[in-house]
Amino acid sequence: MATDAWGIEDGYWDVAGRWHATPEETRQILRAAMGGHVDVEDPPPRSRPVWFVRYGAAEAIERPAELVLEDGTELRAFSALPPDLPLGYHDLHPSDGGPTTRLIIVPDRCHLPADLRTWGWTVQLYAARSRLSWGIGDLADLRRLATWSAGHGAGMIALNPLHAALPLVAQEPSPYFPSSRRYRSPLYLRVEEVPGWNDVDDLLRAAATAGRALSAQRRIDRDAVYELKLAALERLWAGFDDDPGFDAYCDAQDPALRRYAVFCALAEHHGAGWRSWPAEHRHPGAPGVARFALAHADRVRFHCWLQWLLDQQVAGVGAVLPVVNDIAIGVDPNGADGWSWQDVFAHGVRVGAPPDEFNTQGQDWGLPPLVPWKLRAAGYAPFAQTVRAALAHAGGIRIDHVMGLFRLFWIPPGGSPADGTYVRYPDGELLDVLALESARAGAWVVGEDLGTVEDEARRQLARRGVLTYKLFWFESEPPLSWPRQALAAVSTHDLPTVAGLWSGTDLDAQRAIGLQPSEGSNDALRSRLAAVASPDSEASVVLGAYRALAGAPSMVVTATLDDALEVQERPNMPGTTTEWPNWCLALPALLEDVERDPRVLAVAEALAQGRRPAAAGSAGTAGAGSGDGPRTAPDSSGSAQSSIGTAPD
Repeated sequence: MATDAWGIEDGYWDVAGRWHATPEETRQILRAAMGGHVDVEDPPPRSRPVWFVRYGAAEAIERPAELVLEDGTELRAFSALPPDLPLGYHDLHPSDGGPTTRLIIVPDRCHLPADLRTWGWTVQLYAARSRLSWGIGDLADLRRLATWSAGHGAGMIALNPLHAALPLVAQEPSPYFPSSRRYRSPLYLRVEEVPGWNDVDDLLRAAATAGRALSAQRRIDRDAVYELKLAALERLWAGFDDDPGFDAYCDAQDPALRRYAVFCALAEHHGAGWRSWPAEHRHPGAPGVARFALAHADRVRFHCWLQWLLDQQVAGVGAVLPVVNDIAIGVDPNGADGWSWQDVFAHGVRVGAPPDEFNTQGQDWGLPPLVPWKLRAAGYAPFAQTVRAALAHAGGIRIDHVMGLFRLFWIPPGGSPADGTYVRYPDGELLDVLALESARAGAWVVGEDLGTVEDEARRQLARRGVLTYKLFWFESEPPLSWPRQALAAVSTHDLPTVAGLWSGTDLDAQRAIGLQPSEGSNDALRSRLAAVASPDSEASVVLGAYRALAGAPSMVVTATLDDALEVQERPNMPGTTTEWPNWCLALPALLEDVERDPRVLAVAEALAQGRRPAAAGSAGTAGAGSGDGPRTAPDSSGSAQSSIGTAPD
């Protein structure tokens, strides 16, 4: 497949092997959305140079230059870069006044411990409630679950994205359609752990009572939770005395945090849809935005404070057990990131998937894509900040639809998926940024590479130390034959639970809401389960599936609490909106009962037994970095790395 200067491919092969050429009209429309001309095939404008250099390489430079390192250190370079430049984002200023180059020093690969062999729970945090929850699982609930899990041998806990939604009463339920991927949702705060909480205050006591009453219903009412928590947090903010830790957090996050907080205040003032706001507030750099921020300084600081509280509570969880955060593939075009980075997004374009035998109309996810050349011109700051935010206080990250680092399916404005085509991204440089952020955080990376993924993409991900994703539902071979550099699971939030598939309730649910499920696929999965489990009961089928999974040589194995509790409903039903309670169903038991449930304990025991340390001499991988800061060299071992330098498939 050929790609033009804008990254637009000349066509694509569908799942049936048919070639779909990119219509010239589509090419022109997409080129215009990227900032080009409809009828002129000029390449993208020249922008600020970006230069990626491997750590330790003494690369030659054409002329003397001043180096300004990320921490402000100034160095002089004459004919070559110093070989001991720290990992990070630096600036190279030619002495003759030429354009400044963004110099990014990167490791070879992502952080990946050689002895990584662990298991943990995959949790939809909103669903994991305790008796103290205000109708939704929160970070104190997560800390409790992490403490209990660690006591049963778990080495990590994986989460749905905790990304922030728009700060409005109509709370977006999908964690994969966020306002911002850099900041978190206040819904996850445990309000009683916020400084200043007391049970004497009538408003706070009433909010807590009403919040806990919401847990009586299984369906989560995010709007009600938001109103209660916001009122309580506003009361606590009114009595908050300045804290040096808060000031330090704001300074470290500036200017991104302040811009996010200003957006939140503007959204509360004007409502959703920043393109319809007054012109003076539509762009973050407009003078009117600065005037608004000054006039609403207390509210702006309030939103900064919420993020500080979230950061503290997240850190408390990470101190108990490593957390693996999920990064959504995109953002709500009406959200904070869409507003902040509006000059880098392709407006009106949506990301999705082409039509196939399962989705004959294709898929339109409603997410705006970043423009490849503009992303590079920004020094990859939007991508780097997004990854860095997910890695904060985390042991690892999961990148949803990791194929998006290589190419995305763009749907032109006003068009349907049938009118779309693929646009290429600078995958090598994006993987460099990913490796840099992973190495500095000392956290590993798993790429959600399910479905149609190019073989070369899988090879590149493997070479860079990214774990592949292996599902029992998708793999025809038994778990014992799966690759080591992988995260192994039975299902995902978009697929049937074990109990739902085994009992047939998942098929019934699909039929009831007008979907057309594949009976043959369902029968094949039941046969696969029957081969590894005793069909005496749903509990025995679940346990059998996870005993089989525990034997996989994969570095990480995960189980869902939904499966362990024999939940029939999947968290999300793709292809639906209001027909299914997507992202709104709590677990059928509170955490206090989950911790004592014999079915959950049995799954935990099966995984703990299967995850015992591998025998000495087994193949391994070396870490590619440490989290000691921007001046720390990567901890690498060429011999160990070479043992996994090929694709896992």
